[in-house]
Amino acid sequence: MDSFTQIVLGGAVAAAIAPAGHRRAALLAGAALGTLPDLDALVLAFTAADPVALMVEHRSYSHSLLVLPWVAALIWWLFKRFGHGRVAQAPGRWFWAILLALITHPLLDAFTVYGTQLWWPFTPPPTMWASVFIIDPLYTVWLLLACAVAWFVRARPLAQKALVAGLVLSSGYLGWSLLAKHTVDREADRALAAMGLGDAPRFSVAMPFNTLLWQVVAMTPNGYVIGERSLIADRGPMTFEGHPSNVQALRQAATLPAVQRLNWFNRGFMRAQVVDGELRLSDLRMGLEPDYTFTFAVARADGEGWAAITPRQLRPAYEGEQGRAMVKRRFAGMWQRIWHTPTNAEVIAPKAGWTEAP
Repeated sequence: MDSFTQIVLGGAVAAAIAPAGHRRAALLAGAALGTLPDLDALVLAFTAADPVALMVEHRSYSHSLLVLPWVAALIWWLFKRFGHGRVAQAPGRWFWAILLALITHPLLDAFTVYGTQLWWPFTPPPTMWASVFIIDPLYTVWLLLACAVAWFVRARPLAQKALVAGLVLSSGYLGWSLLAKHTVDREADRALAAMGLGDAPRFSVAMPFNTLLWQVVAMTPNGYVIGERSLIADRGPMTFEGHPSNVQALRQAATLPAVQRLNWFNRGFMRAQVVDGELRLSDLRMGLEPDYTFTFAVARADGEGWAAITPRQLRPAYEGEQGRAMVKRRFAGMWQRIWHTPTNAEVIAPKAGWTEAP
């Protein structure tokens, strides 16, 4: 999630656990702890070998549920030993305040689609529950209000009530997002099975800033299909549009290190394109067709195969003045899509051959 949300989550968690007399200190400490795991990005900016490494190593050791408890214990001990006395006055409460302010960060990140390595140094594919967008005001607002009330009323009972209410409402919103995702997945499963794609790898993800409009992507032998589902407007079967991917080039380059790392990180949800003799891979989980947030040039044609190059990240098309105008149009279209189902003329079905092996 975005840094501001992590700050107010950490602050709310710590302030709800710490003694009432320490509330403002807990808000500040929790805010700092809530953003601490993302500081790995600063380290990786200097240590990552290339843009692919920067992507796949973010949210690794600093987000591990096997590492953060030890970090919390160290921080707790340092403040208990050398601090100004608050932690020593209530060591039990402060230990849990520090620990939970830290570990709620990666747990919240796991609700997004990017991927969080909760079990580092073990290497299962990163966890991506993909039920909320990286910025969702309806999650953040309750925590922000709770922290504001707690800051101003301090030790009074109203502060604790506000903090508990903020945490319950924000957590309830996450629960709703999982229920919404389950509803969308069920409709997508039916539609894809009818298309002969019942076993196709797929994922669903909430569209930006809401949990009412969802996108589903399923991989096919020749590329991938994309469908949308509005929980407000849509009642009939889901429809999907087919898109090409150079699956042959991707197979040929599958043993290259950068391709292997991306394939592990995004579970194979990639579009492959050959442009000017370069193999370019786009992460289908983030962005909107045809413009994806993370696209990397990873190889160059070498005879009938591919030779690895130092990975290079390409700028998304939505950067720049024209790109911002395009983003505004797309957001306006998404808002309309929440409330309206496309007409039959606007629906584009997958072309013949999308579900057949090349």
